[in-house]
Amino acid sequence: MDLVPALEEPLKKVLGPATAKVMAEHLGLHTVGDLLHHYPRRYEERGRLTHLADLPMDEHVTVVAQVADARLHTFASAKAPRGKGQRLEVTITDGSGRLQLVFFGAGVHKPHKELLPGTRAMFAGKVSVFNRRLQLAHPAYELLRGDAEETVETWAGALIPIYPATAKMESWKIGKALQTVLPSAQEALDPLPDSLREGRGLLPLPEALLKIHRPHTPADVEAARARLKWDEAFVLQTALARRRHADALLPAVARRPKPDGLLTAFDDRLPFTLTDGQRKVSEEIFAGLAAEHPMHRLLQGEVGSGKTLVALRAMLAVVDAGGQAAMLAPTEVLAQQHHRSVTEMMGELAEGGMLGGVDDATKVVLLTGSMGVAARRAALLDLATGEAGVVIGTHALIEDKVQFHDLGLVVVDEQHRFGVEQRDALRGKGKQPPHLLVMTATPIPRTVAMTVFGDLETSVLDQLPAGRSPIASHVVPAADKPHFLARAWERVREEVDKGHQAYVVCPRIGDEEDGPKKAGRKKPPEDEAERRPPLAVLDIADQLGRGPLHGLRVEVLHGRMQPDDKDAVMRRFTAGETDVLVATTVIEVGVNVPNATAMVIMDADRFGVSQLHQLRGRVGRGSAPGLCLLVTEMPEASPARQRLAAVASTLDGFELSRIDLEQRREGDVLGQAQSGTRSSLRMLAVIDDEEIIAEAREEATRVVAADPELRHLPALRTALDALLDEEREQYLEKG
Repeated sequence: MDLVPALEEPLKKVLGPATAKVMAEHLGLHTVGDLLHHYPRRYEERGRLTHLADLPMDEHVTVVAQVADARLHTFASAKAPRGKGQRLEVTITDGSGRLQLVFFGAGVHKPHKELLPGTRAMFAGKVSVFNRRLQLAHPAYELLRGDAEETVETWAGALIPIYPATAKMESWKIGKALQTVLPSAQEALDPLPDSLREGRGLLPLPEALLKIHRPHTPADVEAARARLKWDEAFVLQTALARRRHADALLPAVARRPKPDGLLTAFDDRLPFTLTDGQRKVSEEIFAGLAAEHPMHRLLQGEVGSGKTLVALRAMLAVVDAGGQAAMLAPTEVLAQQHHRSVTEMMGELAEGGMLGGVDDATKVVLLTGSMGVAARRAALLDLATGEAGVVIGTHALIEDKVQFHDLGLVVVDEQHRFGVEQRDALRGKGKQPPHLLVMTATPIPRTVAMTVFGDLETSVLDQLPAGRSPIASHVVPAADKPHFLARAWERVREEVDKGHQAYVVCPRIGDEEDGPKKAGRKKPPEDEAERRPPLAVLDIADQLGRGPLHGLRVEVLHGRMQPDDKDAVMRRFTAGETDVLVATTVIEVGVNVPNATAMVIMDADRFGVSQLHQLRGRVGRGSAPGLCLLVTEMPEASPARQRLAAVASTLDGFELSRIDLEQRREGDVLGQAQSGTRSSLRMLAVIDDEEIIAEAREEATRVVAADPELRHLPALRTALDALLDEEREQYLEKG
């Protein structure tokens, strides 16, 4: 947290332009403060050697080991035809295994002189295989001469910090750069209030920075980590607490439904009773709507737990109270789907101002970017006059031209598709700030909810409505057992023969010019399956239509189709006129076709855990049981297969979201991957540090309540400014 001028000093002034350029481009480090907060990933003990036996393939590693032997070979080659080519082979050992280093050509002279048997050094390079043996070709190295003053000074103490590094900047070079800037740590302003720090026995910040980079004992590392985790948790929670505090001071119109109005009429016509969970959550929402400051609530519920019904009841309560309610959906397919299901659920109550409408009826309007001019003009007029009580739309709702008569509630479906700016733009359309209800079907562990959605109160719907069917999930290893894939297509035919329908999901559309190249960049190859382009909707639909699903009515759906075409395809599928829908993840959220019972996900290893859980939730929505088949070509021992096995083993979204989180970088959790900025979480682990986050939230709430402007805590205010600088502003919810 770049708090004071010494820590804001650009690295090029301190380390020189060449080093600073590499640090900026490859590690995102620009100032002395950035570098001080680039913490070691782990530590090596001088007396203990790394496990060479456990080296990962194709990764850039740093190892500490001893030279066992070194041999210089000469050979003939195109460049040295007279047998004057030189190759130095050095074997290093750590007691657990041996590793070969190779140097060629002019590069052999220095290591030949320096890497003598018995020499200890740090080596860094990319692990590869040659003749079935692990090797590092032309590794960079740093000798550890316990007696040389400079080395002892640089690697002070028994612990050698190993930093997150890149091929262009080895760990020890980062370590040396840190030794240069470490004296500046003394000037770091401490954002934690003294009472909090002393009360919890935490180190002062300068001391923590010193101990994390130059520890003498493992206890130093532990004490420094404990302190730095608190820093991150507390500053982040203070930012959220200030946002909650500011929101609580805003005025809002209290919206209480009429005793026998639209909401009562709607409840009376429901063909089923609400679950206890739906009742409880509705009460929480109605209490929020009745308050005179804006409600900000996150409604999270399992796929199919009836969130849309809960949200609709909240919208009708606001219409009852004389206001308007808007639902923002991430895609046109979903907006149209919501519009259809809401008008069906409401029946004549959605026909306000029309001949068939009843007394308490209102108008339900759809607004999307692709609507014709006349339909759009009519919708805008209904919003401006207040004729339409309920509007459902996409980003088109946010445009300047859209004016509401009296916007009382904004419902955002699938929060992770919207940035906070879009949320605020829609909220800005009310005469006074409207109430806000954010819905997500991605279950979020409690700590993540506290961290990412920390400005929202949370309601959880964890009970499925009666009559929902279980979903059986199985991994189909297409490469190991091709007959399993053949059986998968037979199962789809069997479901269709019973009168049901099926989805087939693919990662790619198939008409992109650069699709395969993009896809190929995503992850390091785990094996050949990763190297080929991801399977595509258009190719698979064609193969299925001509092959295993010949004779069935197969259609495609993807994001690049014209909106009217997409809607037509969804209508036919919903009406049962299509047997199999081959689609991309456009069907991931909100699509509700109770007759669809089977889903085959191709290249399932290319999807995240939460995404697979979302997709699977599209089947088993009626009375017949659901089936989800996860097709992959990944080998059995691969992490990808373990991930798929986890998805197949449980239907508990909260359990899966934990697994998902443990497998991803913390930065992704906070949406950093999408917003392009670096995560501020370098030390805090959202899952493991649940206790710290919860305590930091309490402390931050207390501090902000007592001193909202943080006038008595200037260092904390400075730390907040650093966290919420322009680039990262409100990154907190950019999920």
